[in-house]
Amino acid sequence: MKKIFVVYGHYDDKSFNASIKDTFIKTVKENGNEVDFLDLYKEKFDPVFAGGKPDDVVLDHRKRIEDTDIIVLIAPIWNFRMPAILEGWIDKVLAPPWAFRFKKLFGNYGYPIGNLKGKKAIVFCTYGSPQFAIRTFFLNMPTKRLRRGVFNICGITDVVYRRYFAVPFVGDEKRKKFLKDVKITANKL
Repeated sequence: MKKIFVVYGHYDDKSFNASIKDTFIKTVKENGNEVDFLDLYKEKFDPVFAGGKPDDVVLDHRKRIEDTDIIVLIAPIWNFRMPAILEGWIDKVLAPPWAFRFKKLFGNYGYPIGNLKGKKAIVFCTYGSPQFAIRTFFLNMPTKRLRRGVFNICGITDVVYRRYFAVPFVGDEKRKKFLKDVKITANKL
């Protein structure tokens, strides 16, 4: 049995992201896994990071991550990044020195050492753009940033990134294929 912490970042319960969330959670539970679910919008999570000490909400989220095997993010990509509420969650929760620290090499320079080694991450993202535009013109920027710039720095090197393109423009059959992929991903835990 795996313990899975799902962080959901979409405001609309009727969105395709909600379908991804529901499909993933149902599938992993059917397989005997434990799910801890966090809906950032329903919680009214404050994404503003102003440099202060972590509050009780952030400390609670960190504790929940410590008690889990897999972190799952589910959100759309807007303007080549996740919604501000989820980006702020990343800034506040996956922050140093808790998620990673810097080892000094010389002077004030160093490299990050992740404190979340041994955990896995799964990211489910929807895009309004077609795959060609994201891969060609924007060089997979959201994927690289989340994989390398967030999770790898935190010590999480096992990252599964599932992307679903042109979601507002595809039909029901394509959406069913997307949700089948969500189930396959959930079954591979």
